[in-house]
Amino acid sequence: MNWLCHAAFALGAYLLGSVPFAYLFARLNGVDIRKVGSGNVGATNVFRAVGKGWGIATFAADALKGFVPAWLFPLLARRWGVECGPELGLLCGCAAIAGHSWPVFLRFKGGKGVATSAGMLLGVAPAAVGIGLAVWVAVFVIARYVSVASIAAAFAVPAAAWGLYGRAGALLPGVLTVLGALVIWRHRSNLARLRRGEEHRWGRPRSGAAHP
Repeated sequence: MNWLCHAAFALGAYLLGSVPFAYLFARLNGVDIRKVGSGNVGATNVFRAVGKGWGIATFAADALKGFVPAWLFPLLARRWGVECGPELGLLCGCAAIAGHSWPVFLRFKGGKGVATSAGMLLGVAPAAVGIGLAVWVAVFVIARYVSVASIAAAFAVPAAAWGLYGRAGALLPGVLTVLGALVIWRHRSNLARLRRGEEHRWGRPRSGAAHP
């Protein structure tokens, strides 16, 4: 029965992760986020296409989709008498990221999972996410590319996890390594645009683009 409870929590986390806040917030402003900018269903595209406030709200909502399952679901499970360890938080956090990346409500075409991964990490490995955030900010300030900063953070967080938590076991660092690889893989279109010199750089107007 314990595995059934774990499966139920994971399913709930996946459905929560599938809620497409970027799509919903953009729709409130009459925009189909899948058809503007990069077409990505995420906070950065909302920031560019709809506005700063909506972009920040999208990032916060997407981060909560990862944090709540990773941090709150295990607390609820123990409160309800379900035996669980740290693996439940990892399972639910990963399920939420999968929901964001492949949402059932948008025919399994979602975002890149950066904000949701950050929320999940805050719930299970706050020190590692702190290092990842510092790397993201530093790279963004230097390069001015959100994609490059996100990829750098996706490398930094697993590396930090192995250093901080590796002695306690390989489960947490191993999972974070897989998640980092997933984030990098989801940025493959950004890498292609970078090679072609077409990736949007903050502070530089997008040529031929209309102001939102």
